[in-house]
Amino acid sequence: MTTREIAGFASAYPELDPAAVDYEYLRAVSHDLVPFGRHIGTAVTEVSAERAVVEIPAGDTVGNHMGTVHAGALFTAADIGGAAAFVGAAATRLHTVERLVLRTATASYRKPAMGRIRAIATVDLRELAEVLTATVSGRHELSGKASLLDDRDVLVAKFTFDYVCDLAIAGDDR
Repeated sequence: MTTREIAGFASAYPELDPAAVDYEYLRAVSHDLVPFGRHIGTAVTEVSAERAVVEIPAGDTVGNHMGTVHAGALFTAADIGGAAAFVGAAATRLHTVERLVLRTATASYRKPAMGRIRAIATVDLRELAEVLTATVSGRHELSGKASLLDDRDVLVAKFTFDYVCDLAIAGDDR
């Protein structure tokens, strides 16, 4: 059996121990990973096997001319949250992930977003099971969602995501 050094998506988490997942480590790396997220001030505040939470701070830097949080900032938080939710959910097999690419996204803006916003993101666990149990390299489709809430827990936006996840399983030289 040959081994293959896994690069790409999984290489961002070089200290991850799949046998003893440190979710705080995953949160810290995910927090610093996306330069545009840092630019607008998003904060990854939670990564677990069940979900990820990304916050947009209140303030003028994420606002628009109408005094609400800009749709681009909302999308950025949801997008980062979706990827972080995948990282937490797939942590035990993250070393096999070559790439996770967002294929499509839908947005539903429900109420004016004002103040601090939290994006709570999850991935579809049935689809994730295929990634977690894969024994050969290949492409998998995966979906996720994010609900964005203001400080009063009012739903201000919902996002759905469709991803493509490429796996490289050591010993499978396809």
